[in-house]
Amino acid sequence: MSEAQSSQKTSSWTLAAFAAPCIPVAAMGLPLVVYLPEYYINSLGLSLTVVGSAFLIVKLIDILFDPFFGGLLDRTRMRMGRFRPWMLIGAPILTVGCFALFMAEPGVGSLYLWFWLSVLYAGYSIVVLSQTAWGAVLSSDYQQRSRVYGWWQAANVVGMILVLCLPPFITGVLKGDHIDSVRAMGWFIVILLPITVLLAVMTVKEPAAPPQHGKTGLKQYWRLLMRPSVQRLLFADLLMGLAPGIAGTLFLFFFERIKGFDKTQAGVLLLVYFLAALAGAPLWPMLAKKLGKHKALVVAAVVYAFVQVGAVFMPAGSSVMGMLLLVLAGLPYSAAPVLVRSMMADIGDEERLESGVDKTGLLYAIVTGTVKLGYALAVAVFIALGWMGFDPKVSTPEGDAALIGMYAIAPAALGLVVAAIMMRYPLDATRLAEIQRQLAARDAAAADASKSSAPSDSHVPSNAALGPAE
Repeated sequence: MSEAQSSQKTSSWTLAAFAAPCIPVAAMGLPLVVYLPEYYINSLGLSLTVVGSAFLIVKLIDILFDPFFGGLLDRTRMRMGRFRPWMLIGAPILTVGCFALFMAEPGVGSLYLWFWLSVLYAGYSIVVLSQTAWGAVLSSDYQQRSRVYGWWQAANVVGMILVLCLPPFITGVLKGDHIDSVRAMGWFIVILLPITVLLAVMTVKEPAAPPQHGKTGLKQYWRLLMRPSVQRLLFADLLMGLAPGIAGTLFLFFFERIKGFDKTQAGVLLLVYFLAALAGAPLWPMLAKKLGKHKALVVAAVVYAFVQVGAVFMPAGSSVMGMLLLVLAGLPYSAAPVLVRSMMADIGDEERLESGVDKTGLLYAIVTGTVKLGYALAVAVFIALGWMGFDPKVSTPEGDAALIGMYAIAPAALGLVVAAIMMRYPLDATRLAEIQRQLAARDAAAADASKSSAPSDSHVPSNAALGPAE
């Protein structure tokens, strides 16, 4: 990206169009963690172990796909760019998988769940990894990158909010049941996903990729994992995905069984949580501008930890206290998705300076993999709870104590670990500015060398250097 491009502020309309596919993708991601496991257990009759194992193992297998696809993204050179063509490929795969899972009839077996989860996660990987890597190249500015992913996260939260509004509307206004609510979520995603992907791909341009000077594959993926800055960011992102993933997976069980709310009331509380998360999406880029990205993430992790512990002491049945608690818990929710992806773009510049190879796809394969691992482990909490004596149908003192500990205490501890990890993160705005200065100087020198070694005009047609406009 040229200096003029990197310094120009991307318009809000462009960022809104870029972020639009996040609405249906996030609307799918939330039910996958919160509603679908519980739906397949209680409404479709599959066992706790079958559902927990399927969601865990399929997602772990899916994580292995990311390094290969990330390398493929870095090697892709099409007229449309590196990332936009893959958005168009992944969208129909994701749509079909989503339709099959959300429209399942009572009586389906474990094979059905395993197969369609595999299809859905394949499409999910292609769409999400393509879009997050695409966001990294929309700006090279330290602060603007946080703004790009601020829009990206805001659209994610909007998708969660909209899909959360469906169950209360279906059951309260249309007098449907729980199965109708799940199917309404599915239709919302199936209809909206193709529309938003086309909007993003046809509206937002993709900067030209740098020349491909080296390999990007599995070996380079593992080398990136050995970078200290990547490891620190990777571990923090894993834990910040795992903590709310555990809480989200157990949310309905905790607020219905422990705090005495019904499904509709619990759904409203979850909606309050994500409304607060939407309010927090622009908060963390602003705080990062004052403190730096890593320090803003420390603040968010500490706030989340203390509020999560507070859930234990919330009076049962108190809607006012429940809403207040979930507002405070929701504000930090957007911090890690925004700041970690922005910091990963900074690491991409650092890596290109050291190796000479653009590895954007591989870097975002890493960060996408940690999110998946975090949510896979979060769903696997059902297996751990089963070992600890928790029964999803029958309340026992032993099971309830395990539920409280896993919902509140475990995520809080993970948040404090994240704060400790990120305190000494080395790649700040000053360091990035120096990296980009050296990259600009090297790119300019390479361009001058290329010009000096080019054939004279008398041997080359005047339009030979012109490539396709993009």
